[in-house]
Amino acid sequence: MTTIRDQARSWAEANWDPEMTVAQWWECLFEARYCLPSLPEEAFGRGYSRQEENESRHGLRDAGTLGPAVGISTMMAAPTIAAHGTPEQIERYIPPMLTGQESWCQLFSEPGAGSDLAGLQTSASRDGDIWTINGQKVWTSLAAGTDYGMLIARSDRDKPKHAGITWFAFPMRQAGVDIRPLVEMTGQAFFNEVFMDDAVVGHDAVIGAVNDGWRVANTTLMHERASLAGSGVMLPFASAGRDSPDLDKPAGSFSYYRFETRNSGSNEAKRLPTAVWYHQISTELGLATAERLDVRMRLYISEEVNRMLGLRARQGTVPAVGNLGKLAMSEIARMRREVGNQSIGAAGMLSGADANAGPGKGDIQRKTLHSPAPAIYGGTDQVQRNIIGERFLGLPKEPAPPPDTPFKGLWGVNVWRGRRKERWYEGG
Repeated sequence: MTTIRDQARSWAEANWDPEMTVAQWWECLFEARYCLPSLPEEAFGRGYSRQEENESRHGLRDAGTLGPAVGISTMMAAPTIAAHGTPEQIERYIPPMLTGQESWCQLFSEPGAGSDLAGLQTSASRDGDIWTINGQKVWTSLAAGTDYGMLIARSDRDKPKHAGITWFAFPMRQAGVDIRPLVEMTGQAFFNEVFMDDAVVGHDAVIGAVNDGWRVANTTLMHERASLAGSGVMLPFASAGRDSPDLDKPAGSFSYYRFETRNSGSNEAKRLPTAVWYHQISTELGLATAERLDVRMRLYISEEVNRMLGLRARQGTVPAVGNLGKLAMSEIARMRREVGNQSIGAAGMLSGADANAGPGKGDIQRKTLHSPAPAIYGGTDQVQRNIIGERFLGLPKEPAPPPDTPFKGLWGVNVWRGRRKERWYEGG
């Protein structure tokens, strides 16, 4: 019997041409609905389950092709709009994501509303068919150069805090948007602050109903956590978006062979389980003691269990599995840091060019600097534990005002008015 994997491989072998540009290849994948097959058919997918989508990705990898456009656009925005958007919105927003022509970011977290996301204060005021947006977002991944943002904003202060929120497909390239990078200890600026001062968005960009954005946002977060939990098939990838330098490059320059062999020495390039790669390095350095073998085995088991948990998360059949997978990912990042530095000993103190020339070619040092991040992005570990405890284990919720309290009646709420942030004390 021909499997989904076989079908995808046969199609890819018949259509793959390494001389095509990245943009042309992604258009070809789009026409065949292999960009994001888990989307429903009416949203340019194939109606596959997440497991079936993984099988199709295996088929593309077997054929040695460049993978489809990946990132926040396809991970979160496309599934959310497919679930809550109108046919016109699906037609407008999803094809450019899948073909890599437009990129998206996520405008959710705020300085005063991270762990309590529903306490967000960014305001959305409507005048006819135009909404005016004022406020600040933070920890926005890859905001610079994006075309749209998944924005949730306070659209009705008279409603309870979970009820007066609206989800917008927000255009990022406008005068009222100021993006400021946050430089991390890794030296990169993956995260950004985004300030919106009298920025505008059309009413036709409201996804779902006005004031029903919390429900829409939970769809976004569900897809984010399921994706971050892991288990996806790794394929060679190129960057997407209007400003991407990759769109006009030959798709074959991102071929599977190049993906496998570049950066020789990196565990990502060799496609080895991290723990196995650590053991190889440790053995070469004469540091492979029985005690260290034990901790590497613990890491290997944790990675395998989380990979299997990720498969279940993609099937969407087990409550809280995405939250559990996200928690596990944070712990695995910390384990990789500790076990990796045990594996290379004093070389873990090297940095820069010295690290790149040393054991592991700097990979372990980069993982060390990055290791605190997974416990923060995509919802902190504390947020995940609260969700699991309250929603799925039935534990008592944290003390809070009555759920029907109007947002403007909450004590000490910050209010954005243009570039000024004022305090709101109504209701006490």
